[in-house]
Amino acid sequence: MSALIELNNIYKIYHMGDTSVHALDGVNIEIQKGEFVAIVGQSGSGKSTAMNIIGCLDVPTKGRYRLNGVDVSTMKDDEQAEIRNKMLGFIFQQYNLLPKLSVQENVELSLLYAGVGAAERRRRAMKALQRVGLANKARNMPNQLSGGQQQRVSIARALAGDPSVILADEPTGALDSRTSREVLSFLQELNREGNTIVLITHDNSIAVRAQRIIRLQDGRVIYDGPSDDPKAVVQPSDTDEEVAE
Repeated sequence: MSALIELNNIYKIYHMGDTSVHALDGVNIEIQKGEFVAIVGQSGSGKSTAMNIIGCLDVPTKGRYRLNGVDVSTMKDDEQAEIRNKMLGFIFQQYNLLPKLSVQENVELSLLYAGVGAAERRRRAMKALQRVGLANKARNMPNQLSGGQQQRVSIARALAGDPSVILADEPTGALDSRTSREVLSFLQELNREGNTIVLITHDNSIAVRAQRIIRLQDGRVIYDGPSDDPKAVVQPSDTDEEVAE
């Protein structure tokens, strides 16, 4: 059986004048359906570029990316947009809720873009809000919610489309430690229910809540294995200077 996510020899190269920057430098990653994986790295490691490619927000310079067996690495923008709407759910650090829309309307928005009818949008939105414990806040505006509640709304928005993959980009970055633990516990619960989750973070204490850690440095994978292995969180000696900055 092929992996849900397959990155084969992925390069992402940016040209700045006469200089070429390898944001990803021959990356190979496979993620199976139902896994909870954290992609970890410091600023400049390539983790955000990896997320953009996995999330069909960008295409590689070289290499092949297959999502659920479909080669998406050479798709055009409109084809990638269709894949995003149908197969991917996003959770962002800053929630990205529209302040003039109600909680329910925010959750419905991605379904609207996907062409789902009004009645079905409402049904799916309310089901997703119920899953995150916020069905009673459906008519509230985002500014009437706490940070943790707003992040749960963004999780509901990601769930509403029944995605194959949930991509969580620094989902606790704007939250206090207690609320961060609640959000991570909820992501773990979603994973136990069978959801595939890819978490992007620079923070080891957050990464270890996943089952598996993929650590990037200078655009390359330097660790890929269980999150409870000490090697998963120990930086190689040649990164000591970078970590100290």
